[in-house]
Amino acid sequence: MTTGAQTSNPARPRRSRLRTFLPLGVAAWLVLEIWLLTVVAGVSNGLVVLLVLLAGLALGSVVIKRAGRRAFKSLTETLQQQQNGVLTEPRPNSEGNGLMMLGGLLLIIPGLISDAVGLLLLVPPVQKAVSRYAERTLEHKLREAARGSLGDAFQQARIHRPDGKVVQGEVIRDEPGAAPDDFPQGPRPPLSR
Repeated sequence: MTTGAQTSNPARPRRSRLRTFLPLGVAAWLVLEIWLLTVVAGVSNGLVVLLVLLAGLALGSVVIKRAGRRAFKSLTETLQQQQNGVLTEPRPNSEGNGLMMLGGLLLIIPGLISDAVGLLLLVPPVQKAVSRYAERTLEHKLREAARGSLGDAFQQARIHRPDGKVVQGEVIRDEPGAAPDDFPQGPRPPLSR
């Protein structure tokens, strides 16, 4: 039975490194992108910077469109094979579509560093290396995760609420066949604390 009493010293979860350093990294990246664009504009002129940014936008759009078409074609072929009762085998060329889309997105984002990383992600050996690294990392994180059902996760999230408040109430069911006069229509008493 829950009483609604607060714990004396609730343990605050430790903030992850990603949540701590990600905003700082994004801010540093933005400052570096702007600085590099001003350096390029100082060496050449503003028109060259504008053309570089427009070329990145156009190339990124083409890459994303191509990767999307490849992914859709692979999906339709797989679905057709499954409808015909043929067992599908993984294709070696279909795993790079997500990284190609990420590379295209980085090309669309204005900046020279994002363009360089986006172009790097379009190179097949780099795609394979990044894909293997991401797969190993994901498998490692899944092995570290606590075992249990999804209901356990919801139960833990409910129990470990920081405020510890409990709302008392009652359940009123409208059952078929019951007359509406069976339920009281007057005001209800206030909830006690």
